[in-house]
Amino acid sequence: MRIIDFHNHYYPPVYLDALRSGSSAVEVTIDEDGNPRIYYPGDYNICVPGHRDIDYREQVLIEHGVATQVVTLTTPGTHVEQPETAVRFAAMVNDAFAAVVQDKRGRFAALATLPLNDPAASVKELERACRQLGLRGAMLFSNVNGVGLNDDRFLPLYEAANDLGAVLYIHPTHPVGVEAMTDFWLMPLVGFLCDTTLAAAKIVFSGIPERFPNIKWALCHMGGAIPYLAERLDRGFHAFTECRAHIPHPPTYYLKQFYYDTVNFDPRAIQLAIAFAGIDHIMAGSDYPHMIGSIPQMIQSIAGLPISDADKAAIYGGNAARLMGL
Repeated sequence: MRIIDFHNHYYPPVYLDALRSGSSAVEVTIDEDGNPRIYYPGDYNICVPGHRDIDYREQVLIEHGVATQVVTLTTPGTHVEQPETAVRFAAMVNDAFAAVVQDKRGRFAALATLPLNDPAASVKELERACRQLGLRGAMLFSNVNGVGLNDDRFLPLYEAANDLGAVLYIHPTHPVGVEAMTDFWLMPLVGFLCDTTLAAAKIVFSGIPERFPNIKWALCHMGGAIPYLAERLDRGFHAFTECRAHIPHPPTYYLKQFYYDTVNFDPRAIQLAIAFAGIDHIMAGSDYPHMIGSIPQMIQSIAGLPISDADKAAIYGGNAARLMGL
């Protein structure tokens, strides 16, 4: 079966160099093994070789039998910089992604990163990434320096994405109230999932999928708690006038059209996501090479599902191939 890992992260070396150049707002140190350590509220990422060495990474994929990875940037994202720096860094990352896709033909695809604290520049960069660099869409962070993705400032971005038929993949970042999540690694363990759930609910209740039906939405970490809480969102639609102000259908009508990666390695959780969104909207994801990511667990959790081989093949790679045009 062809395996396409839809959720994983890559820091291009040129971007890491830029972070350490003195022009970035991001704090970077070096750990005892020589790995860059990138800080942001409530968490830090240790940039092990898999994060930054594409040749090393390719060998890992060969070892585990993964045909393709859809690479994305990860936290803290370019939007934490001053707007002009964010614009420059996002273009730098996307050019590097496009070069990897070109150089490693078939091994990697990519979704763009955007300077989300400059919505007008984000429109231009999405169009450049899709039309000139050949990328299929972009990864959005679940909030932009505390601003929700449903804010009106992002409507031109969604209009452009709708015209492009783009994939928009929502990845969490530190939520408002992160100071309550700084012990026990609760920010990435709990805060990430809550912020993805909140972002998806806001987007749907704001009517963005209703208004821009050509966007292909995907959610990280199996949608946070969306498959588990969707019935409650529907109850809100029926109970509260505000929840019906922008949408004619209950939230699950839209959320069942979203795609969900399998970065929850409990097969029972994956079965819940399948029951909610259907086999054809679930995609393999590893969160490689983060400390709590795992390519072997991605593969094993899908292998253990009580579904047909054809359905496993769809989750392992068929759905992502269709979504990304691979």
